[in-house]
Amino acid sequence: MRKVRNLSHPKKSVFSFVVDGECELWYLQLLKQHESLTIHLEPKIPVKKKLNDQLEMVKTLSVESEKVFWIVDFDTILKETKEAKKGNKTSLQEFRDLYEQCKTNEKIVIIVNNPCLEYWFLQHFEQTSKYFVSYDQLEKSLKRHLPDYEKKEKYFKYSKLTIYQKLKPYLNTAISNAMILGEFTFENTQTGMAEMYKIFNILRKGL
Repeated sequence: MRKVRNLSHPKKSVFSFVVDGECELWYLQLLKQHESLTIHLEPKIPVKKKLNDQLEMVKTLSVESEKVFWIVDFDTILKETKEAKKGNKTSLQEFRDLYEQCKTNEKIVIIVNNPCLEYWFLQHFEQTSKYFVSYDQLEKSLKRHLPDYEKKEKYFKYSKLTIYQKLKPYLNTAISNAMILGEFTFENTQTGMAEMYKIFNILRKGL
């Protein structure tokens, strides 16, 4: 009797992402949509957005994923730290503790954007290490290149060109510019940082 050939395809590796904002979620969804990847992307927003809750999701996903990227907007941590009551553990102290915990897990990659994701967008157009406290300070610089930019799903996903399509021609520039900034350290938290390049360096084989 003739044997039936097994035509099943090998299962794709899963790369998961934990984010605390919708802009990151939309951007990653568009990355998944516009690129032919040899891996499967799973971006998620935790129901509870406290740092410890995010880390618990990261740890859970690391069991079933090849890599888990935890994307952090650092301006939120600094803002919460300034607002913390005297004597209470600050968000910065908590994040430092959680950051240290992740070092022992090779599957977890922490991505710090300081102040926010838009600093990564800015690197597509200019190499700058200027520190901005928040998106409000950064907005003017970004809008020199993306005059109609809005932190809205309609702008990201349903314009004539999606935000990913608008930025993709400058992706290699962004990676180079962001790498010049180096990696995040707790020694100087008031430094412009866009660690999104780490994602693309890891995904390169699939792009």
